[in-house]
Amino acid sequence: QVQLVESGGGLVQAGGSLRLSCAASGRTFSSYAMGWFRQAPGKEREFVAAITRSSSSTYYADSVKGRFTISRDNAKNTVYLQMNSLNPEDTAVYYCAAGPAGTDRLRVGVRGYDYWGQGTQVTVSS
Repeated sequence: QVQLVESGGGLVQAGGSLRLSCAASGRTFSSYAMGWFRQAPGKEREFVAAITRSSSSTYYADSVKGRFTISRDNAKNTVYLQMNSLNPEDTAVYYCAAGPAGTDRLRVGVRGYDYWGQGTQVTVSS
């Protein structure tokens, strides 16, 4: 079992930045590829970014490429999402996700992840 807790969300003006954190506890964090997803009101949860177990590879949704950066610190059991040049369309609840263990295959679908955090709200004002 892996427990995930996101933090760092908040209200920011368009053009601003936020850094989200996701702290993991439980089984070995470094065994899991990690992902970030987001869900806006009335919309399905969508993929944002993913990172392999050793940070050797990352993958981004086209909508955030060049603006967002995913990273992780296995010593701190934490994955981050640095978000720059935010715009109102980025407003959503952001979730981190883990799994499955033992693979570096980066997945973009929600069914590709075994564990989820409770989410953190990001609101970008125009």
